[in-house]
Amino acid sequence: MVLLLDNYDSFVFNLARYLEELGTETSVVRNDATSVEEIERQPPRAIILSPGPCTPDEAGITLDVVRRLGGRIPILGVCLGHQAIGQALGGEVTRSPEPRHGRTSLVSHEGVDVFAGLPSPFRATRYHSLIVSDQNLPPELTVTARTESGLIMGLAHREWPLYGVQFHPEAILTEHGHALLANFLRLAGIATQPRSSAEWSPRAAGEDFFEQPIGDASPPLPSA
Repeated sequence: MVLLLDNYDSFVFNLARYLEELGTETSVVRNDATSVEEIERQPPRAIILSPGPCTPDEAGITLDVVRRLGGRIPILGVCLGHQAIGQALGGEVTRSPEPRHGRTSLVSHEGVDVFAGLPSPFRATRYHSLIVSDQNLPPELTVTARTESGLIMGLAHREWPLYGVQFHPEAILTEHGHALLANFLRLAGIATQPRSSAEWSPRAAGEDFFEQPIGDASPPLPSA
């Protein structure tokens, strides 16, 4: 099972859908509805830290998940989740010189980890005003992707299965989003069984898809 930690963002539903389309059992839990201890008692095979409208400091247990479970459970951070990885390990999250909301950029990468087998560059959708800075980047983190202007779009830990992407692989205008997520699942040792989007149908019009087996999870997200 993959735990998708919900940082109160509308893109969580898209991430959950992509994971379901890859044939992966997913549990979505809000960032203030469980604890690291609860996660440890029922450890998922992997964790995805979702995007969100706030800063890492305001994202519930997200920073603690990285600090305490990084290196023990494979983790992928998306947008805010990516920033949380950088900050949790000692990096700086600052205002981006190029805020982007709903716009695409070309992202170039090293072709490793979650980017394995993806063309470089590819077009990715960005929704963010903050960014992990190159200044004082922790030595255990390596930059795996950048925009044409040099902004960090991907991070990976040098030893742990810990990865971050600043852009949204689950956005419809992002190219190769399913492949990137499938790469993460592969790195986590989770086999994928892709199905077409036509075969995917969330139970009860989407609401029951958001199961909460870990801790005292909040009610399911309303439909957009």
